[in-house]
Amino acid sequence: MIQAATIKFLKDLQKNNNRPWFEKNRNHYENAKADFLLMVEQLIKAIATFDKPIGNLEAKNCTFRINRDVRFSKNKDPYKNNMAAYFNKDGKKGLGAGYYLHIEPGKSFAAGGIWMPEPAILTAIRQEIDYDFKTWKNIVGSNSFKKTFPAGIQGENLTRPPKGYDENNPAIEFIKKKSFIVTRNFTDAEIQNKNLVKEVTKTFRAMKALIDFLNLAIE
Repeated sequence: MIQAATIKFLKDLQKNNNRPWFEKNRNHYENAKADFLLMVEQLIKAIATFDKPIGNLEAKNCTFRINRDVRFSKNKDPYKNNMAAYFNKDGKKGLGAGYYLHIEPGKSFAAGGIWMPEPAILTAIRQEIDYDFKTWKNIVGSNSFKKTFPAGIQGENLTRPPKGYDENNPAIEFIKKKSFIVTRNFTDAEIQNKNLVKEVTKTFRAMKALIDFLNLAIE
């Protein structure tokens, strides 16, 4: 579970996203960071029960810095209003598919898959979906998958089929995608519940077959 003090810190940060306030409240940030890292450590152990390579990770290899890169952004707020972690066998900078956790007041969620992969990886995924559409359909069409992720596979779509694919291809709705993501939202009450690690782990387990398919495609 995430402590109430962590949620309060993030809410306060939303209202005071500036360096003087942050430095004045750095002790609250350090406590919130420690709280989140503890949960990440628990999740690493839990995920490793069904995705063994994740067990080799350390929390620091999965979590993102709270400082924002404002060089190319219109939003010049120096800090993110969230805490997040990405679980990939190669760490948070891994290019393959993985599991993602986002903690933000009113906007928390668990997600997984691969977001905006580079062209070569995207091409490989599209080819694998086209080649083995039966397996893909069994994954995204299973009752447990649809129950956990009612929105299905999310991600921006091309308006026209990519080169080499026909509009009548049975898999075209997926081949047109630029990302392959599934998500489950969590309320503030849910992320402060003692069963949070269990529920997030359950969510990640439900997307394991999708993660495996995507990673197999790009190996």
